[in-house]
Amino acid sequence: MRRNILVIGAGAVGGVTAARLAQKNIDVDLLVKYPEIKKIAKNRGLEIKGHHGTFNRKVNAFLPSDLLSETFDIVLIATKAKQMREAAMHILPFIEKDSLVVSMQNGIVQDELAGIVGEHRTVGCIVGWGATMVGPGTYDMTSGGIHIIGSFGKIPDERISKLKNILENIAPVYVSGNIYGDLYSKLIINSCISALGAISGLRLGKMLKMRKMRQLFYQIIEEAVEVANGMDLKIEPYDKKINYYKFIEPGIIAAARRHLITRIIGYKYRRIKSSSLQSIERGKKTEIDYFNGFIVRKAREHNIEVPLNLKVVQMIKEIEQGKRKIGLHNLEDIFSESIPDRPKGA
Repeated sequence: MRRNILVIGAGAVGGVTAARLAQKNIDVDLLVKYPEIKKIAKNRGLEIKGHHGTFNRKVNAFLPSDLLSETFDIVLIATKAKQMREAAMHILPFIEKDSLVVSMQNGIVQDELAGIVGEHRTVGCIVGWGATMVGPGTYDMTSGGIHIIGSFGKIPDERISKLKNILENIAPVYVSGNIYGDLYSKLIINSCISALGAISGLRLGKMLKMRKMRQLFYQIIEEAVEVANGMDLKIEPYDKKINYYKFIEPGIIAAARRHLITRIIGYKYRRIKSSSLQSIERGKKTEIDYFNGFIVRKAREHNIEVPLNLKVVQMIKEIEQGKRKIGLHNLEDIFSESIPDRPKGA
């Protein structure tokens, strides 16, 4: 039997996605890791509040151990980046030659996904809206935003259009002609918001009220742009609005513009809570290796210095290991270690 959509993962993105599609009467199934979530999804239903209002929807859920005979037209992998490979391997028997497998992870994992399911099935998807898992089967969609999708192989337009129409039930969708550049653009934002949120323990609104925190945002971005230049990668504007090349321009006027933009972003998305902070609070590892860690690895390949991103990675590893506590004192540790004050004029 051929089914329409499979969502893998019942975290913040997966849970909201599955529930919202079910609310729109779209044929969707949910692959979950824990029996408790399966029971909640099928019986009580997934509870959503926030950007789309408050609602509850039952979703057909099953475990990896459940025996399936179905295949799926579209698979949305909404796990953490480090779990993507396992998820992709698991669904191989349940996809057809013309199925689409969509990576909704933060970070850049699409090359690895294409190696498993084939480029002709692989689609990258940037999730520009925010969500938090409040508890098992309960979610808060903290902000609106967009999806950006793009293929890694030669996928017919009609298949991409079908995916676009489905995802637009959750948020507007843009089809990218440079998905790698868009993915790197989102990676930069995650390297700022997720990493610094995990270090400080603050939500985005409180973070961006602090001038020192904004300064760290700028420095992370400047290092990331330098690495992209070394990779010969064109970075697309984030959310179709933030042009990183203009963002790091030197001078007093550019600095004032940066501060204004980040204050506006901080207010608009003030409720966003770092995904890495959420992971640490649940006693789990973060995705730092897929954010700032990716920048550090690529910097080493191209002999580029990225001292702030390197320090951020080290700090979060220490927090994961219980050697460092979350808090604003970590900012003082960063500034005390002679991290270069860049970009100029910030």
